[in-house]
Amino acid sequence: MKKRKGIKGVALLSVATTLALATAACGNSNDANNGEGASSSDAGGKGTVTLTMMHPWTSPNADNDVYKARIAAFEAEHPNIKINQDGVAAAQYKTKLFTLAAGNNLADIDVVWPGADLDPLVSGDLLLPLNDQMSNWNELVREDALAGFNKNGNQYAVPTKQNFVDIIYYNKEMFSKVGYDTFPATYEEWIDAIKKLKAAKLTPISLGNKEQWPLQSSYMSTLTQRFAGDDFLQNVVDGKAKFTDEDFVKAVAVIDELTKLEAFNSDANNMDSVQAQDYFIQEKAAMHITSATVNARIRIDNPNGSKFGIALFPSVPGGKGDPKKAAGVPQFGIAIKSGLSKEKQDAALEFMKYFVNEDLYKDLSKAGIMVPTKKNVAGEGEINPFLEELMKLTSNGSTRVFDSVIPTQPSKEFENGLQALTIKQGTPQDVAKKTQAALDALK
Repeated sequence: MKKRKGIKGVALLSVATTLALATAACGNSNDANNGEGASSSDAGGKGTVTLTMMHPWTSPNADNDVYKARIAAFEAEHPNIKINQDGVAAAQYKTKLFTLAAGNNLADIDVVWPGADLDPLVSGDLLLPLNDQMSNWNELVREDALAGFNKNGNQYAVPTKQNFVDIIYYNKEMFSKVGYDTFPATYEEWIDAIKKLKAAKLTPISLGNKEQWPLQSSYMSTLTQRFAGDDFLQNVVDGKAKFTDEDFVKAVAVIDELTKLEAFNSDANNMDSVQAQDYFIQEKAAMHITSATVNARIRIDNPNGSKFGIALFPSVPGGKGDPKKAAGVPQFGIAIKSGLSKEKQDAALEFMKYFVNEDLYKDLSKAGIMVPTKKNVAGEGEINPFLEELMKLTSNGSTRVFDSVIPTQPSKEFENGLQALTIKQGTPQDVAKKTQAALDALK
């Protein structure tokens, strides 16, 4: 059996160590910190295999309910396999994942992200390659969705959903009140609408940045692409561009401008992402910028959902990126820890085959969630019109999500800098310099 090396690299270990205290209390009472899980002797009966699973499905989103129901259904149909769940809030999930990985202590089954977030887990030999199992998913899952979880020719996870992180949900009535019957097509018009909303004593944007990721992911993924072009983030990682480049500084300056215009709710940094959704749904703000997943909660499952429209960030002056593109990423890849006993590995694979299949994608589609499948899993007339609208909006290509390309430490530095801008501390140039310095420190 191949020996697991654990996460290497001083920078990632430093992140894990620095943030360990923040995650020590994360999760529920079924703590899965011991990746080896329970043996059959303490799992409630002879022949029972207990697997630990860590996931971020704790918030009241439609897809989270589908995932947890599917775990329960698996246990009901497989009484000899118990799934000991460790639910960790999304904002702390990656920190806890890397903290556990640094000590070779992952759960048996883990939810992982593609790209930069997957790299340290693969380099540490912490995940089981799934190549000889891919016949279960090759005809179901799109190649581009699988590609983000493939490293050096090995497949390490299978995604459960396709997400776009930069959907602008907007209140149609509020925009109409200030003279916009359709969503602004240009940045200048968007800023004009924000100023008119303020003049009408309406909060332009509901922001919940207590967890810090919203500005980094939902705003800056797309603003970076709009100003600097599709390849900028990868060029930064490859050393062909820098965060201090003028186009990126212009993108960061948008957050500074929005702050100076008082576009956000005053308690933005004390409100989490779910509270910000509620604030918007309660019609206390004209816009909320977040993921496609929230489409279900804001529009599909909301009796007043027709009040809300959806849009993408508009074009920007002199921008190098296509304004029709959304920032998308396959999410919630299901992965198995390497080095498990044969009994536990077989049980984990049995779970994966049950969990990620056509039925899951069908249930997610019915709940209004976009899925990374080749097949039309929903029957005729079963796709909600609000989901169809979202699918059309995001059908013109995608751009990379910031923290799916940029490693953890500079992403965290960037989040800190963006949050500082929202309280009028620092400048866009300062944020860019510190983020570049954090990236350079990894080399």
